[in-house]
Amino acid sequence: MGDLKQRTLITARERLRDQVAQALHAALIAGELRPGQIYSAPGLAADFGVSATPVREAMLDLAREGLVEPVRNKGFRVTELSERDLDQYTELRALIEVPTIGRVTEKCSRDTLEDLRPLAEAIVECARAHDLIGYLEADRRFHLALLALSGNDRLVETVGDLRKRSRLYGLTALDERGELISSAEEHLELLDHMVAGDAKAAMACMARHLGHVRSVWAKEGEEPV
Repeated sequence: MGDLKQRTLITARERLRDQVAQALHAALIAGELRPGQIYSAPGLAADFGVSATPVREAMLDLAREGLVEPVRNKGFRVTELSERDLDQYTELRALIEVPTIGRVTEKCSRDTLEDLRPLAEAIVECARAHDLIGYLEADRRFHLALLALSGNDRLVETVGDLRKRSRLYGLTALDERGELISSAEEHLELLDHMVAGDAKAAMACMARHLGHVRSVWAKEGEEPV
């Protein structure tokens, strides 16, 4: 019974850490945690109403993803990305994802691709509901599921890491400007091209979509007019 109780405690602790990590991700996306700012585990723990331990563990998980950086005796600084960083992330994603979308279009059946339509539709639904966290999760699942059809697990892992490191800067501003829905609908356009077997159009759509994502990041850095 002692071992069982210990395993139960460990599981509960891991669940709490995961919940805190999700909350921190949400705060990063919403802009509540700002790049360059330092946040202490005790301070965040007080905000979340939990002890500092799961917060510290969750922040270390985010550090491994490159989203925050430990600062000795102070806490964690939210990672700042330069324009050069964002350009390089976008270039890497384009080099990987655009040709992969072309190959997946040519090799996969219509039915296999149609199975992903609910995810594409979920992205649009979240955009219409101003659900940024749901939007980001549906977007992540859709893109990685498409890439998984290539059969290359390391490719999917690499793009997943790139997405974590770059994040969707400007998502809140995009929603406030009323442009999030049109961006979301690009996923349906992409899927339509793929289902139709038009690899060239699908690749062009994917390249355009990544360009739009990069432009969102650029707008995030602009001063309001």
